[in-house]
Amino acid sequence: MRQIRTILAVTAVGVSALTAGATADTPRAPAKNIVETAVAAGKFKTLASLLKRAGLVKTLTGKGPYTVFAPTDAAFAKVPKSTLGRLARDRAQLRSVLLLHVAKGRLTAASVTKRSSVKTLNGRRLGIRVRGGKVFAAGARVVTPDVTAANGVIHAIDKVLLPR
Repeated sequence: MRQIRTILAVTAVGVSALTAGATADTPRAPAKNIVETAVAAGKFKTLASLLKRAGLVKTLTGKGPYTVFAPTDAAFAKVPKSTLGRLARDRAQLRSVLLLHVAKGRLTAASVTKRSSVKTLNGRRLGIRVRGGKVFAAGARVVTPDVTAANGVIHAIDKVLLPR
């Protein structure tokens, strides 16, 4: 009997060590960074490609935290090919456009909706509006909020934000 109790005690300690910090009430933090999360989602292929071309992958795989208002592939499909081609050839302008989609900090949908604007990494502010229960960032509708990543959060949007 004593031997059984010892085995049970050792087993309990082993299980506790394996699950330390992870209970049903405390979800595990995402293991993938923003870029890895976007790629894994499968609907941000164009964005991922442009981030690489602009040299921003290192930034968005860094510590952060960042909030990305990420245009989906469908959003990029709405942009004229001539505009995308021009951006692809001008790295500085491409970086500026992409950084218009990124804010410093982990801004969840709950915190974004309490703001009138969000300052982006290119220095401009995105106006935030809530209409009919839908959230808009500079006129782009958030179609999927709060995609969490290890170093921030992604809000999928239905439009590419282009400076005027």
